[in-house]
Amino acid sequence: MDTAKLDQIDRALLRALQRDATQSQRELAEAVGLSQNACWRRLKALHESGLILGQTLRLDAQRVGLGLTVFVMVRTRHHSGDWLAIFRREVLNIPHVIDFYRIAGDYDYMLKVVAEDMNAFDQIYQRLTARVELETVTSYITMEAIADARDLPV
Repeated sequence: MDTAKLDQIDRALLRALQRDATQSQRELAEAVGLSQNACWRRLKALHESGLILGQTLRLDAQRVGLGLTVFVMVRTRHHSGDWLAIFRREVLNIPHVIDFYRIAGDYDYMLKVVAEDMNAFDQIYQRLTARVELETVTSYITMEAIADARDLPV
């Protein structure tokens, strides 16, 4: 199912699920004006199409002890497939890296890292730089999350 085939009801279902994925099918059906069976069929189709990737819940990072968020910008001289495989493996083995992107511009990669505090982040930083050869690593410490994990505008 591609975005061109999403109708207003599909979009309404997706918006409602992004706001609260714990809603019952009855609540969802009522919210979008469908019967429970019709709602179930649409949800099943959205899942089967791969449009819905899963259901998760968001945690309060501060309250679970991960009050420091850092954006780490990485530049490398290496662009081979072998280097990239090692870099990806090493980054993905660091549980504190919660987002990881290959980007265009002055840097090659951007990582979003959560940590308990600056000492914990320094250990993560040292782990990253010790295992993979990198040209430049620049870290941006966040002071406030103004908008974090916003819903997609479907």
